[in-house]
Amino acid sequence: MRTVLSVTSECVPLIKTGGLADVAGALPAGLAQTGWQMRTLLPAYPGLIEKAAAKKKVFAFKDLMGGPAGVMAGQAGGVDVLLLDAPHLYDRPGGPYGNPTDFPDNPVRFAALSYAAAQIARDGLSDGWTPQVLHAHDWQAGLAPTYLKLGGDHDVATVMTVHNIAFQGLAPAAMLGAMQLPISEFTSEGLEYWGQISTLKAGLVDADAITTVSPTYAAELMRPEFGMGLDGLIAHRAADLSGILNGIDMDVWNPETDQEITAYSATSLKGKAKNRKALMAEFGLSKIDGPLAIVVSRLTSQKGMDLIADTADQFVAMGGGLAILGSGDPAIEDQMRMLARNHPGRIGLRIGYDEALSHRMFGGGDVVLVPSRFEPCGLTQLYGLRYGTVPVVAATGGLADSVINANVMAQTSNAATGFQFHPVDSLAFGHCLRNVTDQFGDKSGWTRLQKRGMKQQLGWEASSAAYAALYERLLA
Repeated sequence: MRTVLSVTSECVPLIKTGGLADVAGALPAGLAQTGWQMRTLLPAYPGLIEKAAAKKKVFAFKDLMGGPAGVMAGQAGGVDVLLLDAPHLYDRPGGPYGNPTDFPDNPVRFAALSYAAAQIARDGLSDGWTPQVLHAHDWQAGLAPTYLKLGGDHDVATVMTVHNIAFQGLAPAAMLGAMQLPISEFTSEGLEYWGQISTLKAGLVDADAITTVSPTYAAELMRPEFGMGLDGLIAHRAADLSGILNGIDMDVWNPETDQEITAYSATSLKGKAKNRKALMAEFGLSKIDGPLAIVVSRLTSQKGMDLIADTADQFVAMGGGLAILGSGDPAIEDQMRMLARNHPGRIGLRIGYDEALSHRMFGGGDVVLVPSRFEPCGLTQLYGLRYGTVPVVAATGGLADSVINANVMAQTSNAATGFQFHPVDSLAFGHCLRNVTDQFGDKSGWTRLQKRGMKQQLGWEASSAAYAALYERLLA
C-alpha cells in the first residue's frame, strides 16, 4: 500500500467553509481504489477531536510555535484524520480563520500546521505509519514543502495544490522568526513576495509538483490577468504543473436518493416538476413560464453576481424567474434585495447559506447560473449537471472544462450539456440568457439536454486516478 499525507485547513465532514473541504474529504476514498492510503492532517478546532473519536496520540511536540501540541488519530466519514491538537493556536471560538475577521496570528497558526506535516513526513508516526508523498493544499499548507526541505535530505515527494490563487497567505516579514523561517528563504527566488512572506509562493517554489483543480485554470494561471502576481513563477514551473478537475460525492448529490426532494432520475424526470413547484412556493414565486434559474453562491463580484443584477430585469421580462441563496459583499446583498423588491413573485432571495435548501434548489431549478469572472474548478455546475439543472457558466477555469456549450455543432451532435458565455460581461451574459430562454421553449430538446448532463461522469474516479498517477511518477 502506497501512503500519502494530505495537509489541509478544512475537511468534510469535520469542518467546511468552501470547496477545499469537499475535495479534502472526497479524495481519500477515491485514492483507496487505486492502492493509495491517504491520511489527512488538519487543525483540531474545537469539538473536532470528539467528532472524530481521535483518542490515540501518534506524535508530540514539546513546543510548537508557542506551546505544546500533539497529533491525534481518528476517523470521520470514512476519512483517516490526524488532528493537530495545539490549544494555544486552535482552541478559540468562531470559524477556522477568524471571528468575525481574520485572526492576526493566522500566519503562525498555519505555519504550525505545515511544520507538523513536515515533521510527520520526515519521522513518521508512533504507530509506524510514514508517508511517501506529502500533499499540501492552498496557502494554509504552503510551507510544508519548505519546512521539509529545510530539514535536510529526505525521500518524500511533495505536491502543492492551488485551489484558488487569490488567497496567498501573506504575512509581514517581521513574522519570519515567529514562523521559524530563516532569513535566507526571504528572497525573490524563495517565499518573498513584494516585501512580504507568501506561504503559497513558498509551496509553489519548493514542491516537486504543482497541481490545480482544472486544466483550463492551470493554463490561465500563467497569464497576468489570472495569476495574481505569481503567473511568472507558475510559467517558469510549467513542466511541473498539471490541472486535475475536481469531482463530487455522487452519493451525497444524488436526485434518486436525496431526502430533501421528490426523487427523479435521468430515465424519468417526472419528480423534477414537483420539486420546481415546491421550490417556487418556498421562495414565494408564481407565474414563471420561462426557466426558473437558481443562484447558490457567495455574493461577490468574483462570482459575477453584479452581472446577475445587471441582467435580471431582462431575464424576468423574457419570462424567467430567480431563486437566490447566498451572502457576501454587503453592496451586492443590497442589490439582490432590491431585485427581489422590484420583482415580487418572480425573484426570491435568502441571505445566508442552508445546505438542505441548496439541495431543494438544485432539485427544483431549471438552470443554475454561475457567471464567475474566474473559477478554479467550481462544484456548483457539477451539482447542476447531476440534478438536471442546466448550468449557465462563464467560459473560464473549471467551468469551461466541465460544461459542453450548447452551440450549433454540440447540439447537432447531441453533445451539449449546458451554456457558456464569453467575454464575462453583462452583454454576453444577457445574450446567453436569451438563448437559454429560447431553448427552454423546446421542451423535448430541453429534456434531452437535462438527461445528457445527468449522465456525465462527475465522481472522483478519473480525478483520483490522475492524482495516483502523479504520485507514482514522482516516486519513480
